[in-house]
Amino acid sequence: MMALLWSLLGIVSGGFIALQAPINAALGRALGQSVAAAAASFVAGSVALVAISWALAQAQGASIAWRVPPFWMLVGGGLLGAAYVTSVIVLTPKLGTAATMALIVAGQLLAGMALDQMGAFDLAVREVSFGRVAGAILLLAGALLIRLY
Repeated sequence: MMALLWSLLGIVSGGFIALQAPINAALGRALGQSVAAAAASFVAGSVALVAISWALAQAQGASIAWRVPPFWMLVGGGLLGAAYVTSVIVLTPKLGTAATMALIVAGQLLAGMALDQMGAFDLAVREVSFGRVAGAILLLAGALLIRLY
């Protein structure tokens, strides 16, 4: 039952990303600059997440260990996220939402398979298998079909 719940959450989150793309692309057009739209998106998200983090810490009677992780961990995900959001803002008007999302998901899958194979960042190793490679090829083919036809 929990596996189904987590899977549904993944699907819903993917839908949020697809919805975010045209909203941010429209914001980029309205502002006249893609990077400004990405910045606005991150400011809004940051404000919301800081408030939620603070409320959760207060409710749990705990503090956030900001000094524990190395600096690269504190900024790495945010910098990659900024590159992603900016890319989506630029690509969505040029490729369309479906093609942009399809190509991004294909890239995520290929990178995810490589990271799983390496057991990167202390995650469990998940070997590349015939099924995983076949799924990646089919997803990549689907992304290209969505983009080209």
